[in-house]
Amino acid sequence: MIAFDRKQLEDSTLLSIYQELLKPRLIEEKMLLLLRQGELSKWFSGIGQEAISVGVGCALHPEDYLLPLHRNLGVFTSRGVPLHRLFCQFQGKPSGFTKGRDRSFHFGTKEHHIVGMISHLGPQMAVADGIALAEKLSRSGRTTLVFTGDGGTSEGDFHEALNIAAVWNLPVLFLVENNGYGLSTPVEEQFVIKSFKEKGPAYGIDTISIDGNNVLEVYHTIQAAAKKVQEEQKPILIEANTFRMRGHEEASGTTYVPDELFAYWASKDPVENYEHFLLQEGILQPGAIESIKQSIQQTIQEAWAYAQQESLPVADSSVEQADMYVPYVQAVVRPRTQLTRPMRMVDAIQDALRLGLERHRNLILMGQDIAEYGGVFKVTEGLLERFGKDRIRNTPLCESAVIGAGLGLAIKQYKSVIEIQFADFVTNGFNQIVNNLAKSYYRWEQNADVVIRLPTGAGLTAGPFHSQSTEAWFFHTPGLKIVYPSNAVDAKGLLLAAIEDPNPVLFYEHKALYRNAPIVVSEDYYTTLIGEAVLIEQGSDISIITYGMGVLWAKEVCQQLQVSADIVDLRTLLPWDKETILRSVKKTGRALVLHEDTLTGGISAEIASYIQEAAFEYLDAPVKRLGALDTAVPFAKTLEDNFLPKSKLVDMVHEILSY
Repeated sequence: MIAFDRKQLEDSTLLSIYQELLKPRLIEEKMLLLLRQGELSKWFSGIGQEAISVGVGCALHPEDYLLPLHRNLGVFTSRGVPLHRLFCQFQGKPSGFTKGRDRSFHFGTKEHHIVGMISHLGPQMAVADGIALAEKLSRSGRTTLVFTGDGGTSEGDFHEALNIAAVWNLPVLFLVENNGYGLSTPVEEQFVIKSFKEKGPAYGIDTISIDGNNVLEVYHTIQAAAKKVQEEQKPILIEANTFRMRGHEEASGTTYVPDELFAYWASKDPVENYEHFLLQEGILQPGAIESIKQSIQQTIQEAWAYAQQESLPVADSSVEQADMYVPYVQAVVRPRTQLTRPMRMVDAIQDALRLGLERHRNLILMGQDIAEYGGVFKVTEGLLERFGKDRIRNTPLCESAVIGAGLGLAIKQYKSVIEIQFADFVTNGFNQIVNNLAKSYYRWEQNADVVIRLPTGAGLTAGPFHSQSTEAWFFHTPGLKIVYPSNAVDAKGLLLAAIEDPNPVLFYEHKALYRNAPIVVSEDYYTTLIGEAVLIEQGSDISIITYGMGVLWAKEVCQQLQVSADIVDLRTLLPWDKETILRSVKKTGRALVLHEDTLTGGISAEIASYIQEAAFEYLDAPVKRLGALDTAVPFAKTLEDNFLPKSKLVDMVHEILSY
């Protein structure tokens, strides 16, 4: 049923493609047997879809990045990924690419230029954008190809990734494997279009629809498309029509598929049809088929035997925790001169970005309205004129795609600073942060060298969607660092430190502090130690542990009440400085943990609990917490003042001191 066109391909190339097509089929047959024997816990079968993975893998250059899905075993085999490591990966063994920390194809390998998926599917399309952007900026001439399924195109990540690729003219291929079902949901319940050729033009993207079971059609199409995206520096959307002959995964079955559909697609089996073509053309001799199969099966058996001999990883909690972060020891940079000038926090952050861009030529700034307009708070004003559009990049309203692109840039050794217009809007990129950036190094040793700037905080009568404190949402996520300065000096030093740090850093900037009275700040490049708190004031009666706007409130109230207090400015919330807090509380015997965020589930709960556990015998009063009301942030000033904890701070300090 499949008509093959060899074009100018040599016989040797056609035979090589056959072997590559046969290899994932034979591996799958082995894996399905092992699954039934209980040797594997799960398997996502790609039987019936091999032509797409193999056609892509054979067509593209080995240094072109591929971002595959569950059913793309042929990508890994055609790229020469060692089978023994793949099989160890499937079993959670140490020689697998994730050391037992993730399963299936949820991994990447820089050596083979492959970036695996996460279970949320859609986010990897934005990562492909970031890789393609890096290739474009470096003029490498390399193409990036990312797979998604027909079901994955219903996610917002699909729209965001295609839109940003079109707007930025990125050399990236989006390949939709349209196999008719998203698990059991048929395509007619996913979208009303008949072909993805209808979608691409809406983004200004050329779109091609091909027979995904015809390995030569896939091969020729991908080669031509890769050449075109390099010549025109524009993305292309490719729909590969195919069918999976087994369930979404083996446990889910296929009872929802009509028998006649199976019969039709069985007649279009990509391996059998291509084999028949080669036999007809006299390129493959009948006697050679069994020999080729035996050779591949022998390789599979040897690789499986290797994996079987390896034990499961030995659990070591200290190693597991340490591997959430790239090993990194910050070397604090001191100012070289005595030159200083008064700066507001907004000036200090802008100065840090300028100096960071000068020092790190691989640093890219991205965000809404940050270029000509200078950002809604004018933090990036003037940077476009100095560093140009390639490095100061306006983005569409697509937080998820921009954050994902940051990870893609990191894969290609770029740094990025991403401005989220208001911290509240980070929800639109939440998945990329907590499931991609935070877990990437732990899973396959790929660091996410990304800083996300988050203008935050209430007190400006901006209402429920422009005033929230969001830091506690991420405080629970290992793999992230969270920085929150309270003054211009720290803001500059900590931002430059965050840019240097190879780990993902969320950098909070309180909007109400942006234009406070200027203080003296060094004009030089310098960094401040991430993870170290500082004593803003020293006293003996009480320890007030706080950050951000809470530092100013604590100073004001202690001066008003003439209280001798240690005021601990955390500056970094993750990791937070336990030693400085403990020293202070042991000295004063009384502790108040203060933050602007709502009280329930806030960061203060974790710190208060630690103090209670580690310094109980030193305490002369219960550890107290003070936060905002457990409500949304109201708009009217009277309501907002009532919401914020500042109005209750005097009474709380009195209560602790009088205990």
